[in-house]
Amino acid sequence: MRSLLTILLFCTLQASLTAQNNTPVELGKEEKEVSVAVEALRKAMIDPDKATLDKLTMPQLSYGHSSGVVQNQAEFEEALTSGKSDFVTIDITEQSIRVIDKTAMVRYIMSGTTNDGGKPGQMKLSILLVWLKQKGEWRLLARQAVKVAPAP
Repeated sequence: MRSLLTILLFCTLQASLTAQNNTPVELGKEEKEVSVAVEALRKAMIDPDKATLDKLTMPQLSYGHSSGVVQNQAEFEEALTSGKSDFVTIDITEQSIRVIDKTAMVRYIMSGTTNDGGKPGQMKLSILLVWLKQKGEWRLLARQAVKVAPAP
């Protein structure tokens, strides 16, 4: 009887732990604010205007592309507003957000369609964003993208 109770207790504990691991993690206040900023950036990259991009990014921005090109804030904004870099659609999946003090690290998979310089294309990238909170606002300090290799 004691063995049966031990097994039953173990199975109940395992089921409880499994259920907890499959439950989505509730975002805290800071993570929700960062998530809103990420979504605002996603929208601004599809329909760019300088004022919105200025508000979302820092003057010290280091924006790394999967090609190895790194842009500062002015170069990033000019590429988007001129159409040289044209995001038609952007989908974000597998997003994770980690906030430490006034710094946030965001990782996600970005896929979508582009029309850079009038040339249609597809993208699937792994993205790392670094955000800083200044005067109550989250602003992008750094971004790095790498190409996602196709599944074998």
